Amino acid sequence: MISMIGLIGGLALLIFLTMKGMNLLVAGPLCALVVAVAGGLPLFPQLAEEGQANLIGNYMNGFSSFVAAWFLMFLLGAVFGKVMEDSGAADSVSKWVVENLGMKRAVLAIVLACAVLTYGGVSLFVVAFSVYPMAVSLFKQADLPRRFIPASLAFGSVTFTMTSAGSPEIQNWIPIEYLNTTPYAGWEVSLIVAVFMAVFGYWWLKRMINKAVANGERFSAREDDPVVKEKALPHPLLGLVPLIVVLILSFIFHDSLKQSALIIALLGGIIATYLLNRKYFTNFGAAVSDGTLGALIAIGNTAAVVGFGSVSKAVPAFETAVHTMTNIPGSPLIGGAIAVSVIAGLTGSASGGQAIALPILGPHYMDMGVNPEALHRTIAISSGALDTLPQNGYVVTTVRAICGEAHKDAYWALGALTVIVPLIGLALAIVLFSIGLGI
Repeated sequence: MISMIGLIGGLALLIFLTMKGMNLLVAGPLCALVVAVAGGLPLFPQLAEEGQANLIGNYMNGFSSFVAAWFLMFLLGAVFGKVMEDSGAADSVSKWVVENLGMKRAVLAIVLACAVLTYGGVSLFVVAFSVYPMAVSLFKQADLPRRFIPASLAFGSVTFTMTSAGSPEIQNWIPIEYLNTTPYAGWEVSLIVAVFMAVFGYWWLKRMINKAVANGERFSAREDDPVVKEKALPHPLLGLVPLIVVLILSFIFHDSLKQSALIIALLGGIIATYLLNRKYFTNFGAAVSDGTLGALIAIGNTAAVVGFGSVSKAVPAFETAVHTMTNIPGSPLIGGAIAVSVIAGLTGSASGGQAIALPILGPHYMDMGVNPEALHRTIAISSGALDTLPQNGYVVTTVRAICGEAHKDAYWALGALTVIVPLIGLALAIVLFSIGLGI
């Protein structure tokens, strides 16, 4: 009982501290300490018996193992995003989408610009930074409430693209290692679910914005609003080619290299961006350096919550929770989806939730004979739901650091689109797999 209180209390504290702006590299270990003390874990390896779980050992093992497994993917993904940004390729693609859709479809243009860049492998954070200046300009011209900008950016980035079949985002690649699948697992169901989430989510976003406008809300300008820089940009096709290169290389090598194919794919995207757009770079070396720093911060924040999850996994309450979730009556897909979704919520990270849950749940469900492709797609979609609770690093960065909004104003629309819509999509996926589609 005390262990369960500590587990829930540690998560609540993590959410609270994150909402207050504390760095995850500090908040993660601090909240893990609460969980460990309540769960009766020794604090240091020297105080634990041989093989016994302990705070420092479990936290650092979880932290370091995640970094060891995914550092190169984070590094190349961040560098790819930065070179796309510095060369103007990302801006060119986004601008082309906006110009071809027109001002009357300003929100749709923002969503699609984010979707194209995200599905092409550009980091979620870089997409938000890249599209935000244009989003401000479009919202200003259309006189729409700016508190919906974070929701527009997030909806196009972390819902129907991030966890879809073929996506080079790591949330679609982590299950490969544990289920021996491909990034295109369950693509038929994934396509249907992605289309549903895109259409329904966009309708809901527009409905929320229209209601706010009807209530008298308008765009409010700020002195520090970004201005889209007028500079020479590459042709949109030259911006799209590197994204296509990433997708093609990941398809070619995924059978032989599994998740390591992402290394080749992203490296190919970086090289293609440089060769095609080198005359448009502001500073290629600085872009690589900025991308490297961004990768360290991103993987550090993710690993910090993975470390928290590793400590949580070692206390008795976690085993009780996993046992309960893996023995939910009915379809094993439902149990797997609930487990991954809850753990992603506990850790505040879709990739972190998968990295913690799959080593436990993967063998359990595979031994039960669950179709691995259905399990892959279900887990991928489920990881992208509760991960975007208020303490999520991407949410905090997008709402506060990039858009300058308060959680109380901007989060509810963002949460509706990135939590509720994926949960409905998850339910649809489970139903489709249950009737045999894509299996």
